[in-house]
Amino acid sequence: MRKIVASLSTLFLFVLLCAAPPAHAVSKEMVQLQTQVQQLQDALQHLQETQDQQMSVMQHVVQQISDSVAHISTTMTTLQQQVQTQNESGGGKIDQVSGQMQGINDSVDALRTRIDKLSAQVAAVQSELQNVATQAAVQQQGGQPGQPGAEQNQAPQQQQPQPQAPPVNDLYQGALRDYNSARYDLAAGEFGDVLKYYPQDDLAGNAQFYLGEIAYRQGKYQDAIKAYGVVLQQFAGNSKAPAAQLRKGEAELSLDQRDNGIRDLRELIARYPQTPEASQARSRLNGMGVRPTASKPTAYHE
Repeated sequence: MRKIVASLSTLFLFVLLCAAPPAHAVSKEMVQLQTQVQQLQDALQHLQETQDQQMSVMQHVVQQISDSVAHISTTMTTLQQQVQTQNESGGGKIDQVSGQMQGINDSVDALRTRIDKLSAQVAAVQSELQNVATQAAVQQQGGQPGQPGAEQNQAPQQQQPQPQAPPVNDLYQGALRDYNSARYDLAAGEFGDVLKYYPQDDLAGNAQFYLGEIAYRQGKYQDAIKAYGVVLQQFAGNSKAPAAQLRKGEAELSLDQRDNGIRDLRELIARYPQTPEASQARSRLNGMGVRPTASKPTAYHE
């Protein structure tokens, strides 16, 4: 569609350049040129109206998909809480089910991010079409199309971006697939690339969390603790923060760092009391014979 718009714009500008006839041109030729210009303008207007209609339909579809994704996300959260409540003493079984649900939630989060980017692209295309129509109208009213047109044709060639990495969603989804397939070294490199090239993206916090998960699954608990700590410090608002707090406590307990592990699990319960991770922390502490919340110091009486 953009190629069609560009072709019509170029042809329109060319006709305008030719619109200034020599002194000996007859009125009949002038009328023909004016007719051609008007036809091109009408065709461009029709193209814009058609594209606007298509964009409107596309935006409606994108909105419907976004609403469906939001509903799925809500349903998954509710289901996860129900499973957690019904299996407080499930131990490993809970971890397995929670891991599966977390993978689904990750896919939903990535899909939502892609939908947002698609909406932005639709808006950008609409804006570009509007700019083309505006330029054509200005040229029709007596502008000098030659020089601006030449500058516009040259500008894209001078500002060609050189991509350094795949799109963030492609990079993240590829890393997630490799992680789920236990290709941990490859996945670690891909998650690292997400952090390197897209440190401000919402998926950067997820990538940092999975670096901790990879280290944890490989038994590198000290590296896992550091990775989870980065999530809690630099991506505190990320949806993975409760899971990072839980896994950090579990990694510390695996290293016999009992006090640190208890502290992190209690902090998780205090900061995110309604999350499935908080329920798992309570179960773990109860299984250790430890109170989920620290007891208040008893006042001293003489």
